[in-house]
Amino acid sequence: MAKVHPCIPSSSSSSPSSSNERETFTIWMKSLVMNGNGYTVYDSNGEVVYRIDNYDNKCSSEVHLMDLRGRVLCTIVRKKLLRFGLWDGYRSDAPKSKNSKPWFQVRNNHFLRRGSAYDLTLEYDKAQSSKYTIDGSAGKPNFKITDREGRIIAEVKQKQSSSGVALGADVLDLTVEPLVDHSFIMALVAVYGLINHKM
Repeated sequence: MAKVHPCIPSSSSSSPSSSNERETFTIWMKSLVMNGNGYTVYDSNGEVVYRIDNYDNKCSSEVHLMDLRGRVLCTIVRKKLLRFGLWDGYRSDAPKSKNSKPWFQVRNNHFLRRGSAYDLTLEYDKAQSSKYTIDGSAGKPNFKITDREGRIIAEVKQKQSSSGVALGADVLDLTVEPLVDHSFIMALVAVYGLINHKM
């Protein structure tokens, strides 16, 4: 089970990348760039809305979440901590100095074992009391993000065709609840993919 603790107020309702209605996206765990690593996100109309194009090797130490036009919305930087992983998320480009505060941090609290669940902690600010949980199992594409009260705010499942046939482990359905910052959720999807060596 993954624990997520936000630090600055996640004023999702005022975020330009949120909606008043539940949104459904399709995630293709492939880069738009040939021989690149990353993922591409399509909205319910089939339009590309988010993407990560990682020109480096899989599990790079730095990836960039972008919109369709290539504007960087979030930079995710991995810090190595012995057996544990730590990912800092910064709004837009990478931090300009070592003192730059991250938008969020995701910490892998347990050494990953094949087939086991693991915990993540996301912190915006120690003073904030909002918490989220990312619940997934190592090697599985399905996971959900819940708030402090246990309400699901986003859920990822393997996509199925209208006839119920699974489309493959790299094609996923993402449902995001109303008034939740889409770019924040997309950044967590990226971290989940990095943890599971999917991009």
